[in-house]
Parts: sequence; C-alpha cells; structure tokens
Amino acid sequence: MALAQEDIDQIQSLIKKVLAETPAAANANVRYELDLRERTIRVEEELKHQRELMVEGFKQMDRRIDQTQIEMNKRFEHVDKRFEQVDKRIDQMQLEMNKRFEQVDKRFEQMEKRLEQVDKRLEQVEKRLEQVDKRIDQMQLEMNKRFEQMEKRFDQADKRFEQLTSRIDHFMAWSFATTLTVGGLIVAAIKFL
Repeated sequence: MALAQEDIDQIQSLIKKVLAETPAAANANVRYELDLRERTIRVEEELKHQRELMVEGFKQMDRRIDQTQIEMNKRFEHVDKRFEQVDKRIDQMQLEMNKRFEQVDKRFEQMEKRLEQVDKRLEQVEKRLEQVDKRIDQMQLEMNKRFEQMEKRFDQADKRFEQLTSRIDHFMAWSFATTLTVGGLIVAAIKFL
C-alpha cells in the first residue's frame, strides 16, 4: 500500500513539529538542573558560613569557660589564703595558750612553796586558783566563740561556692539552649530554601 503525497506531507509536518518541541524540553531540563546546582552551591556556601559561625561561637564559649575557670581559681586561691591565715591564727592562739599555761604552772609551783611555808595564805591561794579557773573558762568561752565565727565563715564560703556553681550551671544551660536554637533556625532556614 502506497502512501499518498498528502499523508507523506502530514507525517513530515508531525515529525518536524515533534523535533521542534524536543529541544525546548531538553533545554528546560538543563535549565532546571543548572538552577538546582546553583541553589545547591548557595546552600553549601551558607552551611559553610553557618559552620564557621558555630565554630566561632564554640570558641567564644571556650574562652568564657576558661575565664570563668581562671576567676574560680583566683577565688579558690583567696579562700586558701584565708584558710592559711586561720591556721596561723589558731597556731598563734595555741602558742599563747601554751605560754599562759606555762605561766599558770609556774604560779602553781610558787603557790605550793608558799603553802608549805605558810598555812595562813591557803585561803589566798584558793582565791587565786578560782581566778585562774575563771580565766580558763573565759578562754574556753572565747575559743568557742571564735570557733563559731570560723564555722560561720566556712558556711559563708560554702554558700558562695554554691552560688558560683549555680551561676555556672545556668550559664551552661543557657549556652546549650542558645546553640540548639541557632541550630534549629539554621535547619529551618535550610529546609525553606
């Protein structure tokens, strides 16, 4: 069966039409791919920039933590110095007490000699012993007061350490929340692009 000239002309026009439409579709795919590549490159550059910002943020957090550590070390050194001062004071008090006890011992020896010599002075010696007992009681009371003051100072130091620890905990939580928020915003921004 032979084709008529009209049929051949119609087939040729359909082929030309299909060929004319095909390059446009190929060009559209190429343009779409180029757009996708450009967007991918932009997203990668933005991610790189965000990564750099996050690294810088972490470096700043490390610096802040280092500064906080240095400040804490200085405070601990100050507390250590205070403890050393308290130790020195206790040692001095001990030395003074020992000297006083030595003096009291000397007085007792003198009293014993006097007792052997004179019975009449016995009442006076008893009065002096009562005075010494009172002095020892006063010293004991003073020592108790000083120890109470030292305990109060230790309690204050403990409170300061607890406050500092609380501040550091709050700072760490805040820093972590900020980091997560910024990360979430970055991921959300990337998804919308």
